Amino acid sequence: MRKAPNTSSIWKLIIAILACEAIGFTSGLIGSAAMNTWFDNLQKPSWNPPGFLFAPVWTLLYALMGIAIWLIWKNETTVVNKRNAYIAFALQLFLNFWWSIIFFRFQSPFFALIEILLLLTMILLTIFHFSKISKTAAYLLVPYVLWVSFASFLNYTIWSLN
Repeated sequence: MRKAPNTSSIWKLIIAILACEAIGFTSGLIGSAAMNTWFDNLQKPSWNPPGFLFAPVWTLLYALMGIAIWLIWKNETTVVNKRNAYIAFALQLFLNFWWSIIFFRFQSPFFALIEILLLLTMILLTIFHFSKISKTAAYLLVPYVLWVSFASFLNYTIWSLN
């Protein structure tokens, strides 16, 4: 029989999810595409998703990131494994934070493209490090890497059209 998570573990889960969501919310607020005439006037491919889709998708992805890092946090692996996983996760989250600011606030699809390719690399590295500790944590990041892969191609397409 599986034992129920203790109160400390539940608080760690809540903190992990809220931290990821807060970073995403703050980035979105600073680099908001809402009412951005510059973005509205860009040429976009026909397969560009509708704007209303982004908030729920990112909310889910940040929640999955939070659960994934919580699984690493509560795992009893070596300090070295955790350190590498934490560093990779922190770097990808840092890059994630800056993408919308570079793209929307600084109006730079080119530099955002470079940045999102770095982000994609860091997500893959994070998955690699997470998989050494928790396969579940690594799998929870698969939707994220798929979405960012799509976003990378979309970023490239918008840059090349404009």
